[in-house]
Amino acid sequence: MLVNMRDILLLAKAGGYGVGFFNAVNVEMARAVIEAAEELRAPVMVGTAQILLPVMELEQVAQYLIPMARKASVPVCVHYDHGLTFARCMEALKLGFSSVMYDCSMAPYEENVENVAQMVKICHAVGATVEGELGHVGDNAGAGRLANPSDFFTQPDIAEDFVQRTKIDALAVAVGNAHGEYAFAPKLDFGRIEEISRRTGIPLVLHGGSGLSDEDFCLAVQKGICKVNIFTDLDKAGRAGLEKGLAEGAQTMTKLIPYEIAAMKEAAAEKIRLFGFARKA
Repeated sequence: MLVNMRDILLLAKAGGYGVGFFNAVNVEMARAVIEAAEELRAPVMVGTAQILLPVMELEQVAQYLIPMARKASVPVCVHYDHGLTFARCMEALKLGFSSVMYDCSMAPYEENVENVAQMVKICHAVGATVEGELGHVGDNAGAGRLANPSDFFTQPDIAEDFVQRTKIDALAVAVGNAHGEYAFAPKLDFGRIEEISRRTGIPLVLHGGSGLSDEDFCLAVQKGICKVNIFTDLDKAGRAGLEKGLAEGAQTMTKLIPYEIAAMKEAAAEKIRLFGFARKA
């Protein structure tokens, strides 16, 4: 069934577990994630991000993902992640996405507040939800070159003000996490997560989840993270599945696809079990 982010994450916050958001840029990825969620009776979030649109355009993603979500036997939120422009977020909304992230984190603070608050009013009017970001979650390629990475971390007092003024449904935080595959072991600021959770009272989001240790994931969820974004791990699993198929003699795409789906399905299932949202649907 198609639901919005609030329908899933408020229960996660109350229950003390996390929920995975998986980018699904083709039908095989979508099948893997939703089938894993159905088998484990888990609510789940799927979608795409603006940076991934060169791989599969927004309208094409909507054409397969939204019908799959509606037919699913578990709650599925279809989320547009890291929307960088108002126009693209509106496009996602019109196409039927039930949630959007309007990422204005690189804009001046007051502009971030104003833009996201406007998006919240529009989305809430049609039953959709909004994620905002405060601080800035960078990428691993540049993370090691920052002289003071904590300068970009989310500040708890500002987060409280941001949430009160924008009325967002979830907040993406910068606490030592980064997008992509980690080139070195990350050091998450768990105390900062806990304080932001206490002061804002809303579900928090951890971007750049692929590559963190199981222990980091579990502790982050305990401290207040309710949504964890996963793409790199799923993407790499799909490649590993294809390589296994080739090694076992599969010579055509139709014979390779089952290997690809099986590998990504197991990767999604691992995260479902790890974050604790199995049997929550």
